[in-house]
Amino acid sequence: MESLNWSILGPAVFAGFLVLSTHVPLGQEVLKRGIIFIDLAIAQIAGLGVLAAGVMGWEEHMWAVQISAVSAALLASAGLSWTEKRWPKSQEPLIGILFVLAATGSILLLAGNPHGAQHMKDLLVGQILWSTWTSLIYMTLLYTVLLSAWFKWHSQIGQKGFYVIFAFAVTASVQFVGVYLVFASLIIPALATRRLHGKQRLLAGYLLGGAAYIAGILLSAVFDMPTGAIIVWTMAVLAVAVGSWFGHVQKTK
Repeated sequence: MESLNWSILGPAVFAGFLVLSTHVPLGQEVLKRGIIFIDLAIAQIAGLGVLAAGVMGWEEHMWAVQISAVSAALLASAGLSWTEKRWPKSQEPLIGILFVLAATGSILLLAGNPHGAQHMKDLLVGQILWSTWTSLIYMTLLYTVLLSAWFKWHSQIGQKGFYVIFAFAVTASVQFVGVYLVFASLIIPALATRRLHGKQRLLAGYLLGGAAYIAGILLSAVFDMPTGAIIVWTMAVLAVAVGSWFGHVQKTK
């Protein structure tokens, strides 16, 4: 079929796998810590950094955009790390407030932009089909470093280390897949596989997420539907099926 152009779909699938490589283990940690909406907040903050760079006329300078996005995400992460120590019982509502501030801040930044609606859509649902092999080089190198640090030292890095790794991972992914798919990639595989443990849970999360990205991208290409949105729905449907199956298996034991 003409719609299945693998010169376009190939980089998109690989981008999805890259996102999952960090988001599956980080999502399990997010559930463990009980700070489920931190990914939405940090992703929205990183997106705000990208939009701010555009407003300042830096959008043609890739590194300036990255510095703006990472700086915003790290600043938010540092603030959340501090509030988690000082007001642990208020952490979840504070994360929600941060998300709302970042979301409305994005609207304010784009208020005078004639293409503001399109920029906001790109921020929320991403542009994964615009991924190219060249554009994924930076992301691959960054995620290799982050994954190495996470799997080698995650038990020693502590709260601040987690927030730093999380900020860098989400900043990179939100520019490819958008805020909604960042949240889905972190939380849905982790939630669906919560009955499993250790490497078994990690593998199941990767398989579920990978299947959702492949199926969602193919469905998007065949039916000409928004890619990020259909991947989220595909992942949710698969998660319900997988979660139900794990529950049935446990009951029969």
